[in-house]
Amino acid sequence: MLKKLRWRFVIASMLAFFFVIALVAGLVNVVNYVTTTKRIDERVDSIFAYDPYKPMFKNPQDFASQLGPFGGLPNPDDNATMRFFIVYVDNGGTVGIVSWNYIASVSGFDVTSYSHQALMRDSERGYEGDYRFLKVHKGDQTVIIFLNCARELETMRLLLYMSIIISCGALFLVFLLVLPLSKKAIQPIAKNIELQKRFITDASHELKTPLTSISTSLDVIELDRGQDEWTDNIRGQVGRMSGLVSQLVTLSRLDEVKPVPEKEHFDISGAAWEILEVHIPQAKAVGKEIKVDVEDNVMMTGEKASIQQMFSVLIENAIKHSDDKSEIRFSLNKTHGKIKIEVFNTCNYEKIPDTKRLFERFYRPDESRNTATGGNGIGLAIAKSVVEAHGGTIKAECPSGKTMTITVEF
Repeated sequence: MLKKLRWRFVIASMLAFFFVIALVAGLVNVVNYVTTTKRIDERVDSIFAYDPYKPMFKNPQDFASQLGPFGGLPNPDDNATMRFFIVYVDNGGTVGIVSWNYIASVSGFDVTSYSHQALMRDSERGYEGDYRFLKVHKGDQTVIIFLNCARELETMRLLLYMSIIISCGALFLVFLLVLPLSKKAIQPIAKNIELQKRFITDASHELKTPLTSISTSLDVIELDRGQDEWTDNIRGQVGRMSGLVSQLVTLSRLDEVKPVPEKEHFDISGAAWEILEVHIPQAKAVGKEIKVDVEDNVMMTGEKASIQQMFSVLIENAIKHSDDKSEIRFSLNKTHGKIKIEVFNTCNYEKIPDTKRLFERFYRPDESRNTATGGNGIGLAIAKSVVEAHGGTIKAECPSGKTMTITVEF
């Protein structure tokens, strides 16, 4: 249990850090994208607003040879680094070059390809390859300005990659830090659990002495005065108390770091039959029948005694909580490498039990906690602990309050 608690602490810490660092890295990249794109768009707008280019809407073919050095930006150095080309598309869809004097890295084929891709876009602005474009419609023609922003895009990509690498590195370093700290963080909990287990063990041993004394005294009373309803009631309560003490000790053992210290390879089919041969007559004695479907020679590795205790708990639970003269079904088989055990019984709960809480300690579907209904709410908790100690899963289904199916898988 402590191991699971420690890993839950580690996972929770790592998830919290992951969400924080992902949020920070995401915001940094989004802000960088927005600000960089805004700066690029300002340059594209400066090309469009540059006075010498205004005639492009009148006669672009004649205008192409009249262009001089670009001077649309206040800083001459910025003007010298501008790499762009301008095209127009007439009403018939023909692409014509207005200017590519300021770029040397594109061919006529590239110009046509970029232009067609930009025209297919619904938005007036966007990225196409290493270019940011602006579409301007006027009359029967469309002018498209393409500004080379390869450096800016490369910077954005570099920031993204660096954010991912740094985030992954930070996650790994935090994991290395959290792992040893988690052990220290759960030490108070581990100490409390250890004290609780010690209390249960000590209290169980202390209770056994007076229970044994009461049982012995009861035998003497019955020899002297005979058996009556009062002695029967005392003996029943002593037996119930003894069983409860034994179950608490079992739960305390299953809570240990290594609840199954010595494992063996055994025939779980044979182990199931050994328990069934005891409980089938018990069920018949109260007018109930257990139908069995057990696959032969199913092997597993674990503690045979614990597994048999789990079988006993599940079958006794089905006998206690099933209807009068009802049918109980027990099945065990191996499919696709998994051992599956099912215990089915009919029942009649007025209120559908909370199957998620069914395996909690001291939880009982009967909220009145009437002992006449049987059990003390520890049996299924023991079954769950046994299953989890062997790396398995257990679940209960009671969809209508009329049938109960408990399924175990190893």
